[in-house]
Amino acid sequence: MTPNDVLSMYEQIAGLTNNMVAAARSSDWDRLSALENECASTASATLVGAVPALSGAPRMRKIDLLKQILANDREIGNITEPWMTQLSKVMPAPRAHR
Repeated sequence: MTPNDVLSMYEQIAGLTNNMVAAARSSDWDRLSALENECASTASATLVGAVPALSGAPRMRKIDLLKQILANDREIGNITEPWMTQLSKVMPAPRAHR
């Protein structure tokens, strides 16, 4: 993976998380779920250690993208957590198996 590939991946993830915020704001849970899966698939390269370290301007761009991704994640959580709390109140609790 080249430095340009790294930045491209983070740009794509940032775009996906922007779309996830929009889906959450419109309560489009199916789209949010699909985008979440696409985001996880795109980010899978970071899990195998194949991402080279960046320096200089590319490193700063990567940091800016990570800040954007984290801000989007917070916004999605702010939207979905109250909804999940409401859902858990109306869903029956799972019963323990004996």
